[in-house]
Formats: sequence, structure tokens, C-alpha cells
Amino acid sequence: MEYYSLNDYLQDTFGQKVYKIALDGGFTCPNRDGTKGTRGCIFCSGAGSGEFAQRAEDTITAQIEKGKERVKKKLRSGKYIAYFQAFTGTYAPVEKLRKLYEEAVSHPDIAVLSVATRPDCLPEEVLLLLGEMNRRKPVWVELGLQTIHEKTAAYIRRGYPLSVYDEALEKLKSIGVQVIVHVILGLPGETAEEMKQTVSYVGKSGADGIKLQLLHVIKGTDLEKEYAEGSVRVMGMEEYVALAADCIALLPERMVIHRMTGDGDKKTLIAPEWSADKKRVLNALHQAIKEKERVVSADVI
Repeated sequence: MEYYSLNDYLQDTFGQKVYKIALDGGFTCPNRDGTKGTRGCIFCSGAGSGEFAQRAEDTITAQIEKGKERVKKKLRSGKYIAYFQAFTGTYAPVEKLRKLYEEAVSHPDIAVLSVATRPDCLPEEVLLLLGEMNRRKPVWVELGLQTIHEKTAAYIRRGYPLSVYDEALEKLKSIGVQVIVHVILGLPGETAEEMKQTVSYVGKSGADGIKLQLLHVIKGTDLEKEYAEGSVRVMGMEEYVALAADCIALLPERMVIHRMTGDGDKKTLIAPEWSADKKRVLNALHQAIKEKERVVSADVI
């Protein structure tokens, strides 16, 4: 069972290592501004998953330069991905989006524009803008799906049905952008089989890539309260590693695996504590995948 990592894809596409710079465009979310809710999804932090992003008070150019400075020892003269990570990166008037995206793609060191958003925040004028940007530099759109199961979606307060994801994916593919889908493993109430069903659905949906995210309990979220009350459990490391390896085995051979776990900010991470040792987790994941490869090879022989 071989998998196609993001690093492999970037090397194949650009012939070099490419680093992602997380940006903050000053966005909000319909789940927070009152359009669909005010408390956000139960797992979403006050930073809108942008803990590692630059500061929104800075211009996009300044954020890019600061991001480059942070990784200069690893990449002295290379290419970068401008990643609008915090909150919903298409949820603003198109004039504001144009200004932000334009500033990012105009930077000579930016090779890719990546925008994290919700499937229900892609009106026609935004799709046209993304298509326009994609004709200048590659555009990736990251969709927060998390689960295909409507009961879980209602519980986490996602705010849209699965059909909206299907429609958004079709529209994004029609304008030629790459689509990466976020899936959370370990959502309360879901079985391992249900999580695999979500991953399998994404693999068959036509998406170009996937991000597998371990459920984190973060300070200040509604999930933290439920965890403190004992109504929510988190996965153990061995349990997660085995599940993630099984999920990756379900995906198409050339689907890009953008992430196999996730980074929680150690200052706000409540659980699981083992996830903070990312190197250990990734080593365990790689070992589990190799073991699956050996089993598959033995079965073939």
C-alpha cells in the first residue's frame, strides 16, 4: 500500500521542496457571525484553526515575508504556498477577496494559492475569481467536510448537508482548481467503520487530495466542556495510527495525502496529549503503512 505524500507531489510538480505559509485574511465564518450560528463548530478554536497563521493586522506581503523568515534555515531560496488558513477564506465580499488573493499571487516567491473554506461559501462570483487566479498560478481550495454522516454533522454544527459538498466539488473541478478535503477521525459517536465510509466517499468523489485530522480537544471550545464532563472520549495513539493506515489504504493511488494527523497548539491543546509529539506519531504512521504494504505484497505473492 503505497501512498502519495504532499512532499512527493510538490517534488514531482515543482522539482523542489515547497513550504506552506499560513496567512490570516481577517475572515470570519457563517457559523460565528450569526448567519448560521455564533458558537462555531464544537471543535473550532477561537483562532478558527489559524493558530499557526501570521497576524491579520499585517499586510499579506508582510505575512509572507515573516513566514519566509521563520523557515529560512530550511529553505533559503525557494517557493512557497500562500495558505489562507484562518476561518473561512472565501467568506467576504469579492472585492476584498480579490485584493487579498491578488497580493498573494503577485508575490514572486508564491507558487500556489491555497484557500481553506466551507462548501457553502462558494457563490458564483467567488468561483469566477478563483478561476481567474488559477489561470495565473495554481489554486487549491480546501473544503472542510469532516464527515459524510448527517447525524454527526448536526452534532458538530457543521451547518450544511452532504449535497452541498457534492455541488461545491463539482463546481470547483469545473473551473480547474485542485480540491483538498478535510476529514476528522474520532468525531464523537462515530464508529471506525463510519469514519472509513467518509474517507472512502472522499476518495471516490473526485477530490485531488485529503487531509486526515485527529480530533483535538482545544481550550475554549464547546468540545472542551463535553470532554471535561466525560461525555466525549479521544482516541489512543495506537488506535488512531491503525485507523489512519486503514483509511489511507482506501484511497486512490494518486490521491495526494496532504496530512495524516494534525498539529494542535501545545498552549491550548487539552487532549489527546500524545498528539503533541508529532514526530513520534508520524513515525508510527509510516511504520503502520509499511506493515500494510508487506501484508498486501504477501497476499499478492
